[in-house]
Amino acid sequence: MAEALISVLLEQLASVVYQHTNEVVKLVLNADKDVKSFSSNLKAIQAVLEDAEKKQVTEVSVGDWLEKLKDVSYEMDDVLDEWNTELLRQQVEEKQVVEGDNALVTKKKHIKTRVENKKLLMVLDDVWTEEHKKWENLKLQVIMQRCAKGSKILVTTRKEGVAKMMRATSSMIHLDKLNDTDCLALFNSFAFLDREEDEANGFGAIGEEIVKKCKGLPLAAKTLGSLVWYKKTREEWRDVLNSKIWELEEVEEQVFRPLLLSYYDLVPAVKRCLLYCAIFPKDYDFQKDDLIELWMSQDYLNSKGKKEKRRIGQNYFESLAMRSFFQDFIKDIMGNIRGCKMHDIVHDFVQFLTQKECTIIEAVKGANQRVELPGDYKVRHLTLTSLPEGPLSFPTSFDKCKNMRTLTLLDSSITAISPGSIMQMKCLRTLNVSRSELNEVPKEIGELIHLRYMDLSWSRNLKELPDAVCDLYNLQTLDVSWCGKLEKLPKAMEKLINLKHLYVGGCIELRYLPKGIGSLKSLQVLDYFYACEGDDEALKLGDLGIMAQLQGSLSIIYLGKNDANEIEKIEKAQLGNKEHLSHLGVWFQEGDEEQRKGDAEIVKALQPHHNLESLSIGCCQIGTTESLYWIKSLHNLRELRLYDWRFCELLPPLGKLPSLEILEIEGMKKVKTVGVVFLRIEEEEEEEQVSGILFPKLKQLTFRSMYNWEEWAFLSEITIILMPRLSELQIDGCPKLKALPEFLYKITALRTLEIWACPILEGEYEKDVGKEWHNISHIPNLTIQSGRKAEAFVEWTLTGI
Repeated sequence: MAEALISVLLEQLASVVYQHTNEVVKLVLNADKDVKSFSSNLKAIQAVLEDAEKKQVTEVSVGDWLEKLKDVSYEMDDVLDEWNTELLRQQVEEKQVVEGDNALVTKKKHIKTRVENKKLLMVLDDVWTEEHKKWENLKLQVIMQRCAKGSKILVTTRKEGVAKMMRATSSMIHLDKLNDTDCLALFNSFAFLDREEDEANGFGAIGEEIVKKCKGLPLAAKTLGSLVWYKKTREEWRDVLNSKIWELEEVEEQVFRPLLLSYYDLVPAVKRCLLYCAIFPKDYDFQKDDLIELWMSQDYLNSKGKKEKRRIGQNYFESLAMRSFFQDFIKDIMGNIRGCKMHDIVHDFVQFLTQKECTIIEAVKGANQRVELPGDYKVRHLTLTSLPEGPLSFPTSFDKCKNMRTLTLLDSSITAISPGSIMQMKCLRTLNVSRSELNEVPKEIGELIHLRYMDLSWSRNLKELPDAVCDLYNLQTLDVSWCGKLEKLPKAMEKLINLKHLYVGGCIELRYLPKGIGSLKSLQVLDYFYACEGDDEALKLGDLGIMAQLQGSLSIIYLGKNDANEIEKIEKAQLGNKEHLSHLGVWFQEGDEEQRKGDAEIVKALQPHHNLESLSIGCCQIGTTESLYWIKSLHNLRELRLYDWRFCELLPPLGKLPSLEILEIEGMKKVKTVGVVFLRIEEEEEEEQVSGILFPKLKQLTFRSMYNWEEWAFLSEITIILMPRLSELQIDGCPKLKALPEFLYKITALRTLEIWACPILEGEYEKDVGKEWHNISHIPNLTIQSGRKAEAFVEWTLTGI
């Protein structure tokens, strides 16, 4: 970790020298002289660091030396950051001169309802906690009493203490380690991924010897297999086999040895990213984008070139995933990785390497909010969990906080952070107090000049932020999403010249965004824009025009206010120039019973860049889809959702979109027929034979709340192939629909068909007795129910906000 820190310091030094010499900023310190001296010393230290880091496990003196070096390095890092902050402060000044906690109970009730009087096998996988109170909270005995006779609970764990705590020692089964054949097969599945197993060149023989080192442990086999996948020569494989790490006796867990091998093979910056994961408890659900922004806040993603930091972070994440440091990946509907977990043993490993830097403390029930830290070492990253309601404070003259770089609160209900505690954490880079009961943020927050990441999301009682937040010149990420009572953001947001990510979605009381946001040249992510007119302090829709650097997801809400200049402002927003946006969401205001005028012209002006992959449009009051003419140019569009177009009589022509995989249409109450227009067959084509493939990549199709939809059919002359890859179809709340089209019966890829609240279809396709049952009986996953699908309404509510 020290090696990685030195690398970061060298890059920062180069940055300071560049800015100092090119901007002629006068600092109190003699930056040129000091920086050159620091740089020379650091390069000399860096030359011996790699060897020292490997020796620290076996030689205590080397470990102590590295700890002292890290302390000095962190202090230097803080000094460098203060220099950079002074530069930023002067830039800003020049510029100004120039210009919810019932979730567990709800889950329990849901489980009880679902399992009542049913025979159940409940599997609790990879359990590690031995605390009896946590098991009592699960109320397993109550749940099992509701189940049918013969129900069982199966628990897997690597701790015998768990079985003893559950009083299940008489039913305990010890699993054997993998035999040599199975262990080798697991190793090879990773080592030879996407390439042939080439035993003729000696790889297979070396692999067999490496597998013997695994001692039948699956995680060791996965880790070493992932490691040698990156090694392309037999010599590199032999280096793994003959590593001195296998001789270490000081390593606590036998499986740590292959993990160490894989760890030492990482570049310094990726090592730091891995070790930072020790700030989270076991079984934590990592969100990939959040993790990357956290790495960014600690300056782990610096690059000498112009490569964008988020892309660097994604590469690091993928590297760690490929080496089996992450597992249990969660993917979104389009197959992109959004989250993951870390195996318990890997978590133990990273905590083993960071035990003097990362500390996790769980609050004791009934204790006060005063936090006492154990041990005699300096905590760099502190995580507090389960803090009860009340203010958070650290003891007076508490010197263990002064070096802290990360403070994370999980599952806590704090109402405030004392100003004194803020003043004790002046080196803080990352502050995460999300999902708390926070009432206010103290004005002393402006003293945290190193702060780069502040997550206040889901603070349901927070009404405003202090103006001092705008003094955080290094701040890169500000997350206030789902702060339901937040009414405004500070006016001087233009001072946050390093802000890259601003999350404000779900802030239903937030009337507008401050105008200064429009001048933030570093801003890359703005998840929600609140269209507001008539307020001089508000960011206007047209101001988005200069923000060509926006990327990721952008949702624009409250369109359709009958503002005479609204169309002109949308045109000025230049959505067509935002080539880095992957998702665009547009939400009109909900109207009256009469159709609102002007929506068609607004839709015309909304034309996005052809790189767009996902599009959602809600509450639009157009009668036809002619204004959506530009959708045929979105050749990269993979996901399309259209909600509550209640005046529209025909579906838009979508059949020729080459990349469309997911289509969801809801609330088009006037649509009666789905036919050739939907396929995007031109009028002149209708008169002759039509062939080809339409909806070539569509996998998931949903129709919901189409109350007047009666017919889904196409001309008999059409000989095209329709939706050949469709695997999931859901029809919900379409009471007048008479039949499914015949082409659906022939789609071999269709694996799931759900029909909810469609009485005519229920009769036609009733199991075994319905007239059309034989046409769908081959589909593996069939659901035909009379009630509505409740999840649909939850999804719509969350997305619509």
